[in-house]
Amino acid sequence: MNNSVFIFDYPANETVRTYTPGTDERKELVSELNSMASQEMEIPLIIGGKEVRTGNLEPVRMPHDHQHILGRYHKAGEKEIKMAVDAALKAHKEWESFSWFERASITVKAAELISKKFRNRLNAATMLGQSKSAFQAEIDAACETTDFLRFNAHYISDIYHDQPHSDPGIINRLEYRPLEGFVFTVSPFNFTAIASNLNMAPILMGNVTVWKPATTAILSNYVLMEVFQEAGMPDGVLNFIPGSGAQIGEILFNHKEFAGLHFTGSNNTFNKLWLKAAGNLPNYRSYPRIVGETGGKDFVLVHETARSQEVATALIRGAFEYQGQKCSAASRAYIPESLWPSVKEIMGDMISQIKIGDVRDFGNFMNAVIDEASFDNISNYIKMADSSPNAEIVFGGKCDKSTGYFVEPTVIKVSDPHFATMEEEIFGPVLSIYVYKDSKFEETLQLVDETSPYALTGSIFAQDRYVLTAAADRLKYSAGNLYFNDKPTGAVVGQQPFGGSRQSGTNDKSGSHLNLLRWTNPRTIKETLIPPTDFKYPFMQGE
Repeated sequence: MNNSVFIFDYPANETVRTYTPGTDERKELVSELNSMASQEMEIPLIIGGKEVRTGNLEPVRMPHDHQHILGRYHKAGEKEIKMAVDAALKAHKEWESFSWFERASITVKAAELISKKFRNRLNAATMLGQSKSAFQAEIDAACETTDFLRFNAHYISDIYHDQPHSDPGIINRLEYRPLEGFVFTVSPFNFTAIASNLNMAPILMGNVTVWKPATTAILSNYVLMEVFQEAGMPDGVLNFIPGSGAQIGEILFNHKEFAGLHFTGSNNTFNKLWLKAAGNLPNYRSYPRIVGETGGKDFVLVHETARSQEVATALIRGAFEYQGQKCSAASRAYIPESLWPSVKEIMGDMISQIKIGDVRDFGNFMNAVIDEASFDNISNYIKMADSSPNAEIVFGGKCDKSTGYFVEPTVIKVSDPHFATMEEEIFGPVLSIYVYKDSKFEETLQLVDETSPYALTGSIFAQDRYVLTAAADRLKYSAGNLYFNDKPTGAVVGQQPFGGSRQSGTNDKSGSHLNLLRWTNPRTIKETLIPPTDFKYPFMQGE
């Protein structure tokens, strides 16, 4: 038996590759893109470590070229969903008793495989299947995924070494057990790293998962499964079942051994799942852990002391990188009258330089939105603004889905701060701006705080430190991740733990030890070295 005490040191964040012209890294990525785009992959379910094919196939399309089929995936039915639960529960006993160090070693090996052997494959799958540029795929699929895996290995070292105090004559210790049952994981299309972490965080703590991936991110998610299996993930610990969310949820939420939900997606879906779990509470072995990150209507608040060039750059990057399909994307901005002319001019110049198209053209800053339903939703918001007397389309506004689902970077100036595009999550490249009188900064703070039901990310731009401090205090509950003089996107694992509250989720901060603690079921053990032999206490003695 290995009884050594081991600690994973605090890791460095994965270095981001630039893919500049002429470099080997760019040539290798282009080669992988061409290879992956030239074949049609068949993607099975993975249940109990085995490939399962149902014959019920759905296509995997490129969003930027929707007639191009990258592959076809098998959809799980009732039989396969129940098989996945059975496989997870079968694996639970052995996996929970596995040394935490051995579990962490698998995650660290997975990180190393992604960093080196699978980097181009995972990035290419993310680019082609989710329409991400080379840079957006790199910071997500390659870097953030490896960071989650490595930093969590360090965090579990700290967690397991956190033990209670023992007084003389007794020994106290704390055991960090996994949850009793299986964890249901539901991942989104927009971040490959999130798909990985939703599973690997509970798994690292000794849990087993049943994973329903987003159907619009199947390709990269299947590559993740390849990585985890090569890293040595035991059969049944992680079960991959693409399929109908409604059908999978119906079966899993009605199972006695449902122990937790790890979710990233829409606010509406999360609410429905929580209600489903609540309705089944008497049937569960334990109260389930519900952990979720949902939507955002993220703000950029600009003070008159801010610098226009910095504000414009943050708005362009924050609103339009990855087509605004980040829950943290800048989607509403409040700009003082004195700065609006210069900010508008700079933004207009930047937008005129933005190219939109296929991910394989590295000159494109933007690519396609994820699918037709998303395209239509975004288009409808733009049409509404275009026809309203309370809104003006300042830049962009054109949409074209003839080849791919392309939407121009669109800036809408509103006269009503409660116009729909200022309040509702659009999840596309649409930025709404309200121009306020410089003297109305205090009133604008209240607008920022009360306009949206969400509280995920936000930015404050000001050169006046007193303004930054006062505004941050006033907006204390308006954002779980707040930025000074920067865009509200780009949280880095180990540096800015991510998550928001209000209607943005449970704020359990992925990228820190806080999320891992949600997947433990602690037990305290007290040992008395010399037990008492008389029931009487000293105060009971006579005078």
